[in-house]
Amino acid sequence: MSQEHRSLLMRANRLLGANLVEQNLVKIEHLEAANERLLELIAAENPRQSTVLGVLAYEMKVVKEEDILHHMVEDNGLGLIDLKSYDVSEDLRKTVDIGACWATWSVPFDKDENFYSIATAYYMSPAVRTFWEKQFDGNVIWYGTTLEVVADYLEKLEAARGPASVG
Repeated sequence: MSQEHRSLLMRANRLLGANLVEQNLVKIEHLEAANERLLELIAAENPRQSTVLGVLAYEMKVVKEEDILHHMVEDNGLGLIDLKSYDVSEDLRKTVDIGACWATWSVPFDKDENFYSIATAYYMSPAVRTFWEKQFDGNVIWYGTTLEVVADYLEKLEAARGPASVG
């Protein structure tokens, strides 16, 4: 992982965790333990595992990912999307920064004129929203999705591009 992507990943996870605590979705002591585990996972360089949300939801089982999605829908007005059968444009498939996608748990999946649709499991991280909105001049339509949907999509994209695609 490049230093730029590592920094983005750390910022995205730190701000997501802080927001989860602020919204009373997890306790601070759980977040602290999850952050320690996250550092181990990042050191192992397995992007699919490098997520504080994954640690909290699937290892520690202190929050359900569906509760986070529900929060994004109810409090942020996001729609939900499952990209498993979505046909992504060839342009986005060729140009998307896979390292940034892993770091932010987000995937640009459609473009209509100057608007980009992004599916994310990390909408609650201001660092993620800021990063992608800067990439696309603020013309972003956000959708919530699961960690699994993002990871499966990115692994397919990596396989289609070949081994040099991850930054």
